[in-house]
Amino acid sequence: MPFRSGFVCILGRPNAGKSTLLNALVGEKLAIISPKPQTTRNRIQGIVNLPKSKSQGGAQIVLIDTPGVHKPDSSLGRKMMVEVREALEGCDVVLLIMDATRKLDQRDEFAIQMLKHSSTKVCLVLNKVDLLRGGKSKLLPLIEEYKKLHQFHQIIPISALKRDGLDILLKEVTAALPAGPPYFPPDQVTDQPARFMAAEIIRERVLVETEEELPYATTVMVESFEEGARLTRVSATIYCEREGQKGILIGKKGQMLKRIGTSARLQIERMMGTKVFLELYVKVQPNWRESRGFVEELDWRRQLEHLTQGQVELPKALTKGKDRQKSQRR
Repeated sequence: MPFRSGFVCILGRPNAGKSTLLNALVGEKLAIISPKPQTTRNRIQGIVNLPKSKSQGGAQIVLIDTPGVHKPDSSLGRKMMVEVREALEGCDVVLLIMDATRKLDQRDEFAIQMLKHSSTKVCLVLNKVDLLRGGKSKLLPLIEEYKKLHQFHQIIPISALKRDGLDILLKEVTAALPAGPPYFPPDQVTDQPARFMAAEIIRERVLVETEEELPYATTVMVESFEEGARLTRVSATIYCEREGQKGILIGKKGQMLKRIGTSARLQIERMMGTKVFLELYVKVQPNWRESRGFVEELDWRRQLEHLTQGQVELPKALTKGKDRQKSQRR
């Protein structure tokens, strides 16, 4: 049996469970997770390597997590939708993930409409089926309802959080991929350099710790990242849009910023396998979500270009184990 490989785009509305699914399939925390909508802002690649078995010749699945599909109302929103469309281009399979506990609405139909003119195989993944009251009696009518909207290659019910149905999902995805060689080394789990994963970890802690108004108005940029054998030094800036938000982020006597920093540092240490010295700063960048230039600079690929031009040594992409290797390009 041939080895199979390809790129699989995970598509869906906000909070459908895309990032939870990515993390569950890869077995590593690559994408930050929050109950707040539009947590994911960039494409994130996660790599799943499946060994050869009696029924399969082995496979490498390159998963692409995307921002939640929505109608954008800002430069940030438009950039997020560009990320979605670019992820769809050239992928071999699309996993359209839907929350089985929600009724179909215009946002779901908007996601499906994006696929209407695509020849790519689309597998419908009904997530959170463990939360369905009535179980199978509710699931079967839901499947029939979705069948009327699109000709799906497969319809697969799962629970990403509980990891139920993932073996079936991987089997179906592998069967849908073309035969071909792997794109990445067998121990690599993402194309993201650790520098940018650190920024996302800090942003996740901001989402968890702060008030409702802040998640959309904050972003994080790592200013410096020095990776040593025993100590990694990280300096990062949390940007917000107003002075009042800056006050919330810093907190009384700096307690909020300290809490964010401590929890982020512990997670970065687990990721890096070293001690971490983390410095956090807070700056006001008025209306940054409407600034096309600022939003573009948040893209880690754009930052990577600037750092490479400046001949700065970059932290390498995350791999299983302590050794890291640079990612390969398709």
